[in-house]
Amino acid sequence: MQYETNQSATSRAFEILRATLVSLLLSLVGAFAFAILLRVFNLSDKVILPVNQILKTVALFFGVLLCVRGEKGLLKGMLAGLFYAMLSYLSFSAVGGDFSLSWLILVEVLFCVFVGALSGIFAVNIKRN
Repeated sequence: MQYETNQSATSRAFEILRATLVSLLLSLVGAFAFAILLRVFNLSDKVILPVNQILKTVALFFGVLLCVRGEKGLLKGMLAGLFYAMLSYLSFSAVGGDFSLSWLILVEVLFCVFVGALSGIFAVNIKRN
């Protein structure tokens, strides 16, 4: 499928929304699978935070990579990363029952924007059939 060089604002917004939601879905599925592994293998609580961060990073990277097309990958990826950080914070806080804020939230938002930007750059530069 060939994309026009001048996407409409609606089309770009839909790509960003789709990338955000796919990333969130991937991270929720990953977290659910990890929760099952924690239960089955009785792993230490010390592995939860790093593994969750890795799952979120991978989910965001692939969500943007799968959904962003055309041009302006950097911007689309950054916005998808920003929205993903906000939605994942709300989702995982709702599941955990703790909506407390700390400076780590800002670090996570900045990291998600960076990962989204990186993935967006890759996404628009990969040749697809």
